[in-house]
Amino acid sequence: MTEASKVLHIRNVGADISENDLLQLVQGFGIVQKMVIIRARNQALLQMQDLASAINVMQYYSQVQPSVRGRNVYMQFSSHQELTISDQSGQIRRPSSDQEQQPNRILLLTIHNPLYPITVDVLHQVFYPHGFVEKIVTFQKSAGLQALVQFAVQQSALLARSTLQGRNIYDGCCTLDIQFSNLKELQVHYNNERTRDFTNPALPSEQVHSGGNVVHNNLLSFFGDAANLYSLQPGPRPGFPQTASHQSLGLNSYQIPVSSAAAAANAAFSGNLPLGITGTNERSTLLVSNLNHEKLDADKLFNLFSNYGNILRIKLLHNKPDHALIQMGDGFQAELALSFLKGTTLFGKRMEVNYSKHPQINPSNDTHDYSSSNLNRFNRNAAKNYRYCSAPTKMIHVSSLPTEVTGEEITSYLSPHGNIVNAKVFEANGKKQALVQFETEEQATEALICKHASLFKGSTIRLAFSKSTSV
Repeated sequence: MTEASKVLHIRNVGADISENDLLQLVQGFGIVQKMVIIRARNQALLQMQDLASAINVMQYYSQVQPSVRGRNVYMQFSSHQELTISDQSGQIRRPSSDQEQQPNRILLLTIHNPLYPITVDVLHQVFYPHGFVEKIVTFQKSAGLQALVQFAVQQSALLARSTLQGRNIYDGCCTLDIQFSNLKELQVHYNNERTRDFTNPALPSEQVHSGGNVVHNNLLSFFGDAANLYSLQPGPRPGFPQTASHQSLGLNSYQIPVSSAAAAANAAFSGNLPLGITGTNERSTLLVSNLNHEKLDADKLFNLFSNYGNILRIKLLHNKPDHALIQMGDGFQAELALSFLKGTTLFGKRMEVNYSKHPQINPSNDTHDYSSSNLNRFNRNAAKNYRYCSAPTKMIHVSSLPTEVTGEEITSYLSPHGNIVNAKVFEANGKKQALVQFETEEQATEALICKHASLFKGSTIRLAFSKSTSV
């Protein structure tokens, strides 16, 4: 039998077991002064405040099998009488339990078993649903991959920690161990895969020597005087998972609840989402307001919003004639529509787009159902259509044109909606198409919502915004 000690040795500590889990295992017996989890050996060392507390723990668990997250763990006195830096083989030295639990808006993350690259964008997708994330910094140290996440308010950090502690980012790996940081403010100088200030998108990507090497001193300066605390070392430049096997990783109920739309988004954009798009939103219903209700109806709203995803239902609010509810196919499509259309001018009025408090639009007599419409654009080639998404432009792409059509005929058909600067008919993949450039975005938008899916010389034509800048 090992001599009694303040330090307890715990075995069979799985990758999903966090420091907080172990604290809860012994919290009724006294204060935990120090703790080290040795992931490579599935073991942990935990130092109680005094010998009596440690003995009480051992006496209790000699009668009761200790279990964490459904997994039996095994406990005994350690041969160490005191945990010191040398005892921990360079692992993290834990502060006292009281100090550790002080809430802060900055979280310190350790990502265990990181089989896939973890970038700032990945972490933003994980933490953004819990509140506005101001800054993220990732770095390598002896304990492995770590990161600091700064929220705008402390409550968001509390919610994120309680929800995500011990969860996996990807199936069976990238386990989050989350603690409160003692830093007051993150100093971020560059926006790239390792560091990001979401409140200052104008920051440069990084400073580079003429030879192409990143300046390490600048990486250290991200933390100011706190750099030595984290023993920062220059790490690799991981990219977002690119291979098909990475993109198809499923996230089950035991993992971080990142929406399936996020996976589709990353697949469509190869991990490089449009600026301002997170891919984490799960609210699919939008509230659209300040509409010109005398000139707009449900079909015209469908023609506009279907550029960003499938439309399930649209409901015009009779008690507020300039308001409408629009239910998109999923949260990612709703996020695209909100991001690209918020503030768009329609028939002289600046349209407002926000997420609705209603999760869906229930069928009723005054609800327009488009769920089975063959005009929904994202039933096929969704990934390609996502890449075409943009804010309204002056350029309209017209497809499904009749075989015999001229530029003059197209111009004549669309000109009631604004001044057309240029137009060109061309053939692609054996089909007639056209590019039509209007004088303003508002004119182009009006033409799209009024003439998309209309009958032109016997053909139902389709209109979409084009990113082309010239005909």
